[in-house]
Amino acid sequence: MSSEEKNGKEGLIEFYSSYRELFEFFCNNTTIHGAIRLVCSRNNRMKTAFWLVLFLVTFGLMYWQFGLLFGQYFSYPVSINVNINSDKLLYPAVTVCTLNPYRYQAIQKDLDKLDRDTQETLLTLYGYNYTNVHGSTNTNRRRREAEAPLPYPLERIPAGEKHQRHARSLDNNENETMEVKRQDWNFGFKLCNDTGGDCYYKTYSSGVDAIREWYRFQYVNILARVPKTDTTNGEQLENFIFSCRFNEEPCLTDGKYSHFHHPIYGNCYTFNHKRPESETWTSSTPGIKNGLSLVLHIEQNDYIPLLSTVAGARVLVHGPNEAAFMDDGGFNLRPGVETSIGMRKETISRLGGDYSDCTEDGSDIDVKNLFNSEYTQQVCVRSCFQAIMVERCGCAYVFYPLLDGAEYCDYDKQKSWGHCYYKLDKEFSSDKLGCFTRCRKPCQLTNYRLNAGYSRWPTKVSEVSHLWFSQEIYKAEFDRDGAAKLNIYYEEMNYKRIEESAAINMVMLLSLMGSQWSLWFGSSVLSVVEMVELVFDVIAIGSIILAHRYLTQSNSSVEETGSVPTPDPYYGHMERQSSQISHNVPSHSQMRVVADITPPPAYDSLDLRSVGGGSSRNSSLRSHVSYVREAEWRDE
Repeated sequence: MSSEEKNGKEGLIEFYSSYRELFEFFCNNTTIHGAIRLVCSRNNRMKTAFWLVLFLVTFGLMYWQFGLLFGQYFSYPVSINVNINSDKLLYPAVTVCTLNPYRYQAIQKDLDKLDRDTQETLLTLYGYNYTNVHGSTNTNRRRREAEAPLPYPLERIPAGEKHQRHARSLDNNENETMEVKRQDWNFGFKLCNDTGGDCYYKTYSSGVDAIREWYRFQYVNILARVPKTDTTNGEQLENFIFSCRFNEEPCLTDGKYSHFHHPIYGNCYTFNHKRPESETWTSSTPGIKNGLSLVLHIEQNDYIPLLSTVAGARVLVHGPNEAAFMDDGGFNLRPGVETSIGMRKETISRLGGDYSDCTEDGSDIDVKNLFNSEYTQQVCVRSCFQAIMVERCGCAYVFYPLLDGAEYCDYDKQKSWGHCYYKLDKEFSSDKLGCFTRCRKPCQLTNYRLNAGYSRWPTKVSEVSHLWFSQEIYKAEFDRDGAAKLNIYYEEMNYKRIEESAAINMVMLLSLMGSQWSLWFGSSVLSVVEMVELVFDVIAIGSIILAHRYLTQSNSSVEETGSVPTPDPYYGHMERQSSQISHNVPSHSQMRVVADITPPPAYDSLDLRSVGGGSSRNSSLRSHVSYVREAEWRDE
């Protein structure tokens, strides 16, 4: 086999003899534009330098663009897609409240006492005789004086002073007269902790606001004494709704509605709430006749004016399996008016995961759902507040459901719960409790966009028929100011679906990277493989060189420390030569004297050859041979 054939034959695995050879091969054969110019222009150093700088600059710019692309990808941006769909729609749940807090029989005496104390406060502050205006039976002065005053009385505080100084009770009989519109007084009530060492005033610049908040605080405290077994009067609840129809069918039957009591908004009805999927209301056509229609009886005689200052009803539209929070999105109905609410459905779908801080069903949030409903952010936030309330204050707030083993706050049992609650409510509003941070938005959300229309109701012509209808059927007198009508329906069957999608997914990321690679180098994926191969070859050659150096140094250290001197081969050769000379002694009697000058040994080395292992040893052997020959000649 010729040398050319041997050199041309390729092995299974081959490595280059140097980095120079490796880079020359790469630049001559790569598909990356511009790389070959580094080799073609090597005879011109200026061009080589120019193309080298240009190659490195474009290479750096390309990977800078890659860094920007990866930064955008790992920021997980989303794009919003809006689709308009048309289909038969599920009807939402509708909650209607009386705006008249119910007076439980178990706490009627406590409520009467609160009303009497409020009358005294209004009379002292404004000179307003609440009893005469409403025609109630006035309680004699001796009875009021015999009763123990309610804790935390309302006081007036000089404006600009510290709350702890010069607080004066409104019950004090003073010669000075206090004008209602004076700006140099604040009004509030004092709250302290268990030890009395930490006190502050819940103050307001307006006396009206101060009285309403003070009444609300006392009323909430009294509600905590209602037994769990006490329920509202069912007959009174049924008298609230004169008529109910859905899709022209009666709906005021058992199983189609539920009711609960709200401390502020009174008795509430919820229609189409938590029903089986087969029994859930649906709408297939839009229009006022294909929705819910209610005729409500609004009772104003038994209102608690400091809790509810409006007459009418409170309405909230929400999801069929969601809890009703009347403060959040409800609206009021006006008596003597027909209110028509047109709905448009809107669904929001978030990606979740790294793209959006949302939760599918709330199971991954460390807050226990206290409401018997599906997860919403408001459900989680209020459950979080109630749990912290029980933990810090030792009791639960009456507006929210109870935790296991807890009880509602009552200052007869928890003396300082008001002090704890108002501080906690301030921290809650500023999110210092972290409830809004812990409670994430749901990934799937349904909203209902409402458009309201109003008209005077009923007309003069139909008022007579309504009067007869109410007297004959409901045994109640019909009054325009004591009734309201509500219609809730879908305006159209089209609904908007808002979906999030990844703005940069893996396919788009690879496409953008390929565009950048083609822009700066005009190459393809195979060019990337060539770059990977180059990197692999560089690493392999470097590893081989390092391994070779390491093995060489290891062998050298072993030879210097552990090697044994071997006999000099020249010494053995001289011994064999001396034996041959003894047999070839000349026959004539002749004495040969061989004199040889042995050079002095070299003591700078331990090598046998360096100390005369060759020349001095040869001289000694010659002298010995001459002495043996002389002895043999004498014997003869």
